[in-house]
Amino acid sequence: MPEEHDQSTSKTDLGDDAETARAGMGAPALRAEHSSAHEPLRGIFIGASGPLPGWRIFLYLGMGVILFFLLSPLEQLIPLRDAGRLWRDLYIQSVLVIASLVPAALMAAIEKRSFSAYGLTARSAFGKQFWMGLLWGLVSLSALMLLMHLVGAFSTEGLALHGSRIAKFAVYWGLYFLLVGFFEEFTFRGYTLFTLASGVGFWPSAVVLSLIFGGLHLFNAGEAWMGALAAACLGLFFCFTVRRTGMLWFAVGMHASWDWGESFVYSVPDSGSMVPGHLLNPSFHGSPWLTGGSVGPEGSVLLFVVLAILWVLFDRLYPTAIDKGRASSPNTEENPR
Repeated sequence: MPEEHDQSTSKTDLGDDAETARAGMGAPALRAEHSSAHEPLRGIFIGASGPLPGWRIFLYLGMGVILFFLLSPLEQLIPLRDAGRLWRDLYIQSVLVIASLVPAALMAAIEKRSFSAYGLTARSAFGKQFWMGLLWGLVSLSALMLLMHLVGAFSTEGLALHGSRIAKFAVYWGLYFLLVGFFEEFTFRGYTLFTLASGVGFWPSAVVLSLIFGGLHLFNAGEAWMGALAAACLGLFFCFTVRRTGMLWFAVGMHASWDWGESFVYSVPDSGSMVPGHLLNPSFHGSPWLTGGSVGPEGSVLLFVVLAILWVLFDRLYPTAIDKGRASSPNTEENPR
């Protein structure tokens, strides 16, 4: 009965085909259901072009904190005798720089972009913009101190250092505040500014990070709200220099020379702190609104006058926004706006 055998075979084949069809129809549905179940998580952690900026910054800062706690205990190897405390401070400042730069280099590899995208372009290292920043820092601080002197709020009473100690402390504090400039500028105007700007734009990011920068100054002994506000405004000006020059080198130079001039040359409190081995014996007179009180010149209302002039001058000298190394992002939507 060959006919019956053929019919049986056909029925079996049709049944197999039906099962296969049902399996084929069900697989995409299961995959779609599985994908939609993970969609909320993707929205929280991952955007169209990879991890969201907030999580990238969290990872960057987390690596920096871990690196700092791994390296900072090594300061105990530096003996405290003689100038040991100063060398320990210099070492800790060096660790802070390492903890800010190394994680950024790792993030650059993860994000598949050049490290220079974060503002420290190798070709411009310690070049023209850096030296211009150094000049601007010293000149602008000197203008502030001159204003304070003219209104009777500041004067000096001779040298506090003599002989070779002047050169020794000048070099030491120069190196120390160069490290401060690198750490603070790269942490607040380097990786974090670039990354946050890729999500919300340049100026909103600049304002948020500058407010955080100023707020953190309130943890300094002797700091006050006026000094914190001044630090935030200075931070916003440094963001402006990054926007106009396309790099961090100007801001690093200006930050370093401003702090060096304030702490060593004019020997005044910097965010409420005086350093040992300063050049002059300063004297303040009059209202804290003019002198800055315990904060120092950064707490004086005259700082805001100088800062307004700096903003106008910089706007005239650097009229166009430049996005040099930062344009190396592989996704155009991630470039700071």
